[in-house]
Amino acid sequence: MNRPERAVLVDVALNKAKLNPYDIAELEALAKTAGAASVGEITQSRENPDVRYFIGAGKLVELQTKIAETDATMVIFNRDLLPSQTRNLQDELEIKVIDRSALILDIFAQHAHTREGKLQVEMAQDQYTMTHLTGKGIELSRLGGGIGTRGPGETKLEMDRRRIRDRLAQLRRELEDVRKNRELRRERRRGSNVPVAAIVGYTNAGKSTLLNTLTRASVLVEDKLFATLDPVTRKLKLPDRKEILLTDTVGFIQNLPTMLVEAFHATLEEVTEADLLIHVVDISHPNLIDQMHSVYKVLEDLKAITKPILTVFNKVDKYDGDASFLIKKYDPAVTISALKGTGIDDLMTGMIKLI
Repeated sequence: MNRPERAVLVDVALNKAKLNPYDIAELEALAKTAGAASVGEITQSRENPDVRYFIGAGKLVELQTKIAETDATMVIFNRDLLPSQTRNLQDELEIKVIDRSALILDIFAQHAHTREGKLQVEMAQDQYTMTHLTGKGIELSRLGGGIGTRGPGETKLEMDRRRIRDRLAQLRRELEDVRKNRELRRERRRGSNVPVAAIVGYTNAGKSTLLNTLTRASVLVEDKLFATLDPVTRKLKLPDRKEILLTDTVGFIQNLPTMLVEAFHATLEEVTEADLLIHVVDISHPNLIDQMHSVYKVLEDLKAITKPILTVFNKVDKYDGDASFLIKKYDPAVTISALKGTGIDDLMTGMIKLI
């Protein structure tokens, strides 16, 4: 059995911002989901990132010491690094260094099972790779063509870029076909006059559990980030006998890589086309307000923030505080436990009022 990766986690707060302990905790959860065990943490507050290493020289020495002490096999940054910074760090540390986007892309790659999901993840990975290709070959491309840059003289870097560009063009064509098929299905749904509610929320908030509870959908449920990527749509009959369609969507997260938003656009269109958004929030999470704002940001990017939103504070069975303030502030809102099945009647009533 292969030994799991041993990762030192690095979190950097910039622009006089305070370090948030929940950020490093989330990074640890992401690393665990990807298959890496956290063996140490390094944190730093800086005005701006160091040009060469992102972290300062003193922290670089501290990181080298931590790697030696823990026998780490990789370093994971909770920030996106420039290609040159990644290369410089790997030269100094002599182990693998990845940034936040690369980590999330790896998780998506592990959890994509359908053809559509795999296409979307491959497109995002290729876009990431395209922006991180570095090498001495770039110097030749700056000559602007001519002697030394034509035919067999084409550099490996340029061949890599051309190959990725060609593959990206093919993926965009295939995903456009996916988008058209989704649009046809939505047209048929609109023709049947059946309302659609999209379940949105921060990853691991309990969206799939809620869909299973409401519709017996048998969607995979794991205590992991991004356990499910592929949208699932099921029919639900409300107490007033009205039928609606419920769609579970990919979980959101703070600083979701932009290439993932673009790649999953066909899937996220389910959100933009929905009649109602059911925003599932883990009420037991100590950082729930920041998580909610991360979801709102994605909804704003999708131009879906003005849609009717029913906020569903889930996991109330794990919460011993007073939820009345949250219910009032985010009205219309309800508290439930999707796992225990409590509060479902209130949820149904809220949906009837808004759909």
